[in-house]
Amino acid sequence: MKLTEIRSTLREIGVSPVKTLGQNFLHDKNLARWIAEQAEIASEDYIVEIGPGLGALTEFILAKGARVLAIEKDGRLAKFLREHFVNAKIDIKHADALEFAARTLLAQPRVKLLGNLPYNIASVLLLRWLTYPSPFSLVILMLQKEMAERLAATPGTKNYGALSVQMQFRYRIKLLRTVRASNFFPEPDVDSAIVRLEPRDARELPACDADVLVDLVRRGFGQRRKQLGKLLREQVPNWDEAAAAIGVEADARAETLSLEQWIALANFVRPIRRAEAKEEYFPVVDEKDRVLRAAPRGEVHANNLLHRTVHILIFNPAGEVFLQWRARTKDRHPLRWDSSAAGHVDAGEDYAEAAARELEEELGIETELSEIARLPASDRTDQEFVRLYRGEYDGPVRLNRSEIEAGAYFPPSIVTGWIAARPGDFAPGFAECWKAFCASAQTEL
Repeated sequence: MKLTEIRSTLREIGVSPVKTLGQNFLHDKNLARWIAEQAEIASEDYIVEIGPGLGALTEFILAKGARVLAIEKDGRLAKFLREHFVNAKIDIKHADALEFAARTLLAQPRVKLLGNLPYNIASVLLLRWLTYPSPFSLVILMLQKEMAERLAATPGTKNYGALSVQMQFRYRIKLLRTVRASNFFPEPDVDSAIVRLEPRDARELPACDADVLVDLVRRGFGQRRKQLGKLLREQVPNWDEAAAAIGVEADARAETLSLEQWIALANFVRPIRRAEAKEEYFPVVDEKDRVLRAAPRGEVHANNLLHRTVHILIFNPAGEVFLQWRARTKDRHPLRWDSSAAGHVDAGEDYAEAAARELEEELGIETELSEIARLPASDRTDQEFVRLYRGEYDGPVRLNRSEIEAGAYFPPSIVTGWIAARPGDFAPGFAECWKAFCASAQTEL
């Protein structure tokens, strides 16, 4: 829309722009078109637009043939958009983006995020929406210039801070261009900028305990002028040794550490120890799951011999299931999502014993387990007979980082939609187990 059209439309629908909602309407059509082009939109994309306003960007997204979910907090603007865009490919949701469950978008195969975020919610929304696993293959955002510069900042600059490190840990970030305040009505007090965020391949950076990293970063930037050795005295009591190990001076401050050095510091505090190499023996079984003999792990896998495994699904009191993201060092299905805990049955061990052991080894918990399904050996289970167990637990888990990269609780409905939309995100055996769980749940009903 041109500036005159924006003014008249706002009068017609009775909207006076609200500063706290970030209601500054873009009136440069060429810029809106350019933003849509940066998103490289294809017809198979599912585009989530936050704060569409009067639809300046929305019309160019729809012109690309993509499906659109537009989330608008102002009910009057949402009503206008529904009347203005009579198109089966757009879903206009009157909602607060801060309250929207972004993980529901995992049920879409290819999702991109676009939006013009108000400064007062930008950092909170970014950290809430872009946590792992993120549904987005690409993110293009217009932010206040200062916020955009913080996201893309490099070590040693004034804008480099905790948000820079946290976001760059998961995303490659590029500042695309500055947008003058004069491109908006009403004009905001400051200029804006457009940034592009692309998810990193997890293997681009060394593995680390992400919770430890975030804690160190937040504490380290809590008082920027103080030396890290003083700020992190409790977390890193042997600071001089740590500083030498990560390659910084003993009097270093937070803004001098690169992302790689922050990761190195997290690994100094809580190193990820690789599992000790040991000769494991598994029971080799026949087609009826009868034990024939014991054989080394390598022989079993190399020859696709029939053997046994257990999978455990742990639920919290809210009914959400815990899933683990398999470590990058796993010999099978690295960096795939899997059951809460899973593993082979060892020689001389029965299924129930293996389930209890794996739960303690991988999550550091003990709880009562009940068997809910048995799966035959097949290509989908890597030639493993599987027994599936279920348990409930209310408390913290202690991830075995040599086995698990990360983990989180998910509502079962999200898991079902996620598997259907993105089967490649999961270990094949888990997908089979989830089918069995859903079938058992239906039987109970």
